[in-house]
Amino acid sequence: MNRRTITFALAIFGFYQLTLAQKKVINDINTPLHLMQPNYETPYKVPDVQDVKADIDRVLSFMAQSMPTKGDSSSTAGRLHKGVYDDCNKLPVGAFRLTSYEAGVLYNATLCAAKATGDNNYMTFAADRLNLIANLAPRSIKGFQTDKNYDSQMRPVVNPQALDDAGAMCAAFIRLQLSNTSSACRLHKAQKCDCKKADKAVKEVIERYADYVMNKQMRLNDGLLARNRPHKNSVWLDDMYMGIPCLAWYGRLTGNTKYYDEALRQLRLFKQRMWVPEQKLFRHGWIEAMNPHPCFPWGRANGWAILTMCEVLDAIPTDYPGREEVLDLLRQHIEGLCAVQDKTGFWHQLLDRNDTYLETSATAIFTYCMSHAICEGWIDALAYGSQTLQGWQATATKINNQGQVEGTCVGSGMGFDAAFYSYRPVHVMALHGYGPVIWAGSEVIRMLNATHPKFNDSAIHFYSTPQTTPSPIFNEQ
Repeated sequence: MNRRTITFALAIFGFYQLTLAQKKVINDINTPLHLMQPNYETPYKVPDVQDVKADIDRVLSFMAQSMPTKGDSSSTAGRLHKGVYDDCNKLPVGAFRLTSYEAGVLYNATLCAAKATGDNNYMTFAADRLNLIANLAPRSIKGFQTDKNYDSQMRPVVNPQALDDAGAMCAAFIRLQLSNTSSACRLHKAQKCDCKKADKAVKEVIERYADYVMNKQMRLNDGLLARNRPHKNSVWLDDMYMGIPCLAWYGRLTGNTKYYDEALRQLRLFKQRMWVPEQKLFRHGWIEAMNPHPCFPWGRANGWAILTMCEVLDAIPTDYPGREEVLDLLRQHIEGLCAVQDKTGFWHQLLDRNDTYLETSATAIFTYCMSHAICEGWIDALAYGSQTLQGWQATATKINNQGQVEGTCVGSGMGFDAAFYSYRPVHVMALHGYGPVIWAGSEVIRMLNATHPKFNDSAIHFYSTPQTTPSPIFNEQ
């Protein structure tokens, strides 16, 4: 075929394409333009409960493999309530520490997920590990008397030295006690269990943790929980969660209202120093000697703050004096958070800086707290339901096929410049993301079962009753 023939063929083809395009001209007369399908970066839909459950089940499966309850030679999980300790001196070593505060968050999340979903696998995960830790504590105390390096995982349990050692784990143990389902009986019904010994071991661990938080952690002159790093008399927003919920839950467990009072007092003191009313967000760090006090609203630290408020509201009686202050602050914080949510449904590493990366753990915590607040009637689903669902849709995109959670910022110190936060690494083995993701998914399931979201004019809306009228969109969800 010569060049002239090829040119003529191309000209004919071009004319044909032009004619075809002219026949398919879209305009306001022949097409309902408002119903054109948007090109969302994150799925924009009402998720199926089954899909959400499958996502968090995948995460739980990965965690069960990564945090084993047996060592090389014996299954401690199956023996720990039978009075047999000779073959399980130390905690097994997996991919994650069993006694870190991140693990405490995970245990709290799975205990709540068990209640929200009705799936006992979540209870089993937490109960097996918490009871194993408690029952190894007496032996570990003796072990450390002769060997200071006896078991690095058990050191925070038998000798807590920081809020990170005590707070989240204490709250998880208390949740297990308050569940009124002694895992010794519930999980090993076919065995002859020493339930009193198991409960006694758990209570001893709880009392040790609570005593550290209440009486031994350093404080400022007015009593606010503080640290001496990175400077003398430093206040970390993270410590709202590391210190306050366990006090509130300990009050619930013991009936001693002084722990309620201390939890509420700590919340007021943190608010005085860390709350930025103009943004309705919290600063991450506060140094007593610093003037002025700049605001760097780190995402996950704000997550710990709002999670603290949810925990306190859950633990303290509804008519207890001071509870309304917490509820008011929670609502303001949610308003501030929604104002800075990214269009993808994620939140940024620095909440007020769109040039910082989108971070998973903070997004998951905010999603849990907002869905929980909706379920408890603290905020209006009509106002916040769709933003909450977008938070979950964003979070779900970070759960890979293995059940790993991607996009989570690794552990972070305190900084006072944007570069520090902006370049913190993310890693799939950062345990900080796993508990929040399970917490978020399980509570979104609860929210979906309690509310009535539906598309209307292409947008997600929440209704107080089921809606049966078809939605005028191309792909009804």
